[in-house]
Amino acid sequence: MTGVDVSDGELLAGVVGNDRSALAALLARHARPVTRYAWALVGNAADVEEVVQDTFLTTWRRAETIALVDDSLLPWLLATCRYLALNVNRAHYRQSTEELPSDLLVTDDDGEARDRLRWVMQEIALLSPLDRSVTELCLIEGRSYAEASEHLGITVGAVRQRVSRSRSRLRKAVTENEA
Repeated sequence: MTGVDVSDGELLAGVVGNDRSALAALLARHARPVTRYAWALVGNAADVEEVVQDTFLTTWRRAETIALVDDSLLPWLLATCRYLALNVNRAHYRQSTEELPSDLLVTDDDGEARDRLRWVMQEIALLSPLDRSVTELCLIEGRSYAEASEHLGITVGAVRQRVSRSRSRLRKAVTENEA
């Protein structure tokens, strides 16, 4: 049950039946996009490896409860990857704040984080319509360049270039705003 012509649904059914080769086939099929997504969410190779492994371990453990969208496991894997990455980031944040003296901790009583998010969203809204769409698909929704390319009808190279350009513009705007 490891062929290319086998659907994710059939492989998932194999995982439910404790077929390790089915899990290996799912891993071979989806490890690259899950890994790329994990890199966008966490900061180092060790965390990426942990998140990807935990994503597929969770798949193994929860296979019976997984509902597929359009016979693809990828949306579920990416959502799981996102939640696991958020947990890793929260753990790192808690660890880093525990090491700081309490008088150096910044609280968000005045809604500063909310204001920053609102400001970033306003900067994204100032991008050209195509750049805004690419930014929303790739940077906010976490879709792959290939998915954005297909959705928008442009090449993967164009998506990559527009994401890079948008990141640079947003980074420059943030830098100028803080100065």
